[in-house]
Amino acid sequence: MSRVLNISEAASLAFHAMAMLAAPGGRRLTTRAMAEPIRASAAHLSKVLQRLEKAGLVKAVRGPNGGFSIGRKAPEITLLEIYQAMEGALPGSHCLFGTRICGGKHCIMGDLLKNVDREVRDYLKKTRLSDLPRISCGKEPK
Repeated sequence: MSRVLNISEAASLAFHAMAMLAAPGGRRLTTRAMAEPIRASAAHLSKVLQRLEKAGLVKAVRGPNGGFSIGRKAPEITLLEIYQAMEGALPGSHCLFGTRICGGKHCIMGDLLKNVDREVRDYLKKTRLSDLPRISCGKEPK
């Protein structure tokens, strides 16, 4: 069942990185500090963070004391915004095939696909970054 909801690795990394950045204290984290606990490639996460920065969801500080911080307050950011920063508009899946073969009148799945699309879109739209569980990056402040 884990493949029923097809979210790309990039979007998944974005959700997890944003959850880490939303932790109390608002401190900057390096790509490496975020990549280690989620067992991600630092290079791939770096590309994800660049896209999040372009969307205004994170701020980057370059240099030896640099890193990433959240770009806005966590309660202001929805999971849909994070998803869209990575993937663009959330596509609807109204057919098991890429192209409808039945004319769209009577799907063999009934309303299941339409209902799942609505549930996922509603969840991403209403869930705020501040609603997510905290993810530790392993380097808690003393």
